[in-house]
Amino acid sequence: MPQRVLDIGQCDMDHGMIRLLLQNHFNAEVVRAHNSTEAFALLREQSFDLVLVNRILDCDQSEGLEIIRQMKADPALSSICVMLVTNFSDHEKQAVAAGAEPGFGKAALESEQTRQRLQRVLGSSSTKSTSKTRS
Repeated sequence: MPQRVLDIGQCDMDHGMIRLLLQNHFNAEVVRAHNSTEAFALLREQSFDLVLVNRILDCDQSEGLEIIRQMKADPALSSICVMLVTNFSDHEKQAVAAGAEPGFGKAALESEQTRQRLQRVLGSSSTKSTSKTRS
């Protein structure tokens, strides 16, 4: 079963680039939420291995950091790994202080550091295919 990622608040183009990265490098299934209402409904109904939150949600310009704070304050959601998608290091530091894992910026989608950060949560697609073969 592939890892599942909830992508919150990205515009169409950014969501597409993130989805391709996650599918191609990690064989992950990516589910999209446009706003916090959709995101929290999905988080309560389905299981996710990682949540990616845009710094500013595209649909309503709300703060992604607030979603991270709400997730980490909710005992039912606090253990889910979450990352802020931002190019600004000060916002990333705030997200980490709120309980998120270090994230990445859209400008660094193809960087080795981004892949390493994602791999810590999602594993590698080669590992997944090997373990499937052994089962």
